[in-house]
Amino acid sequence: MRFDSDAPRNLACSDMSAAQKSYLVEILLPKETGHGKPIGQKWFEDLLTELTGKFGGATSFMRAPGLGLWRSGDETERDNIAVIEVMAGELEPEYWTRLRERVERELFQEEVVIRAQEIRQL
Repeated sequence: MRFDSDAPRNLACSDMSAAQKSYLVEILLPKETGHGKPIGQKWFEDLLTELTGKFGGATSFMRAPGLGLWRSGDETERDNIAVIEVMAGELEPEYWTRLRERVERELFQEEVVIRAQEIRQL
């Protein structure tokens, strides 16, 4: 890279496309099964271990659970939820679909949300 001494310089990264692109995948998990039984800490730890083995790391937000509300007919349903985040270089939608289906079966859930967004590490 050459700097012309008479031209103004931007000291920030001039080529943002050079920043590392990756994906932030969020898994929204209930704290209870579909049968109303609490999900044990070991289940969450096993999932974190699995995700860490595949992607090199995972972060859980379980101590201050979020509250999920949604409409089901005329009723408002609610769940206390935990969130697990994974940063991945590739999205791998087939993996996440299989994981979602497995978690739905294991936790007796109609639907578990796994969502992803493209991010740039700064």
